[in-house]
Amino acid sequence: MRVVICGGGVIGACTAYFLRRRGIDVTVVERTDVAAAASGKAGGFLARDWCAGTPLDALARRSFALHAQLPGEIAGDWGYRPMTAYSGFVASDGDTRRDAPSALGWLSDGVVITQRIGTTKTTAIVHPRKFTSAVMDAALALGAELHPGRVTGLVRDGDRARGFEVEGRVIAADAVVIAMGPWSLLAAQWMSLPAVYGQRSPSIVYDTASDVPADALFLEYEGDGGAVSIEVFPRADGSTQITALSDIAPLPLDPAAVTPDVDAIARLQGMSERLSPLFRPERIIAQQACFRPVTQDGLPLIGKVPYSEGLYVATGHNVWGILNAPATGEALAGLIADGATREVDLSPFDPARLTPLDPSLLQAR
Repeated sequence: MRVVICGGGVIGACTAYFLRRRGIDVTVVERTDVAAAASGKAGGFLARDWCAGTPLDALARRSFALHAQLPGEIAGDWGYRPMTAYSGFVASDGDTRRDAPSALGWLSDGVVITQRIGTTKTTAIVHPRKFTSAVMDAALALGAELHPGRVTGLVRDGDRARGFEVEGRVIAADAVVIAMGPWSLLAAQWMSLPAVYGQRSPSIVYDTASDVPADALFLEYEGDGGAVSIEVFPRADGSTQITALSDIAPLPLDPAAVTPDVDAIARLQGMSERLSPLFRPERIIAQQACFRPVTQDGLPLIGKVPYSEGLYVATGHNVWGILNAPATGEALAGLIADGATREVDLSPFDPARLTPLDPSLLQAR
């Protein structure tokens, strides 16, 4: 059996890895670079039970466990470490707590910590680009192939997928997987797929060395435009990512063309400097943005594409792409190889649950 995966992000990498562990031939087609989009620019935060009470719960718990196992199975250091998570808010100028010392000594006065929302048993972090690259390297070491190029069409034999056309060349396969994040939308030209949208998330990465402990923060920040949620993710390699101010913006056709909004970055930098004196301009490593894939109902698309044989999709994971990638790849590998999954029930994520996108809407793109 041969499988071709379109997309070299974290979902494509994990799917390739678990397919190769089953001995299935795999080719990954990637137009830019491995982890070039959200898989390289996300926060990398992991939570075991933050999806409790939702259809994502079993997927998240299985994936959280896999994240803890994979450092013992795959070569490389992607900074996996358990961490604590806190919620709170930044006191406004008129608040009596504006000058009160923070409960966390590395934060500025007036950053009020209200609750511990994660412990080292329930929350952790990875460096997303290093994780994605390590998993892809592991798949390649097991015999997978990485093919550079842009998929320009789907090859069919009746209702059965037989491969992808990649810039005029056909790569034949017994099964194909669409795992292109928000760019999976483009595949609706060739198959029955629901809409996938891109939500842009700007972020700033600081070099904080060992000055910031393993404390993830989820804070409310009162600004001129109202309350804003800001998230802080210290990583094991000494970098700290801060993100806020997500918005809806046109999705560039080329992932390499994604850029942050200049005004959003300026606002985010000002907010970051208010949080801690450690977030100084000279410590900035990167100012960036990524597009997270989201669906109409907020759940990912994982499973068989309707009205086709040998055609699968895995996208739409929103903020939980890095967390849920291992269990998604494991489950999809089982579905492709055995026709069923063991660890996670994928029925809540069936692409057939949503109305397919009218492909004529993509003609202008």
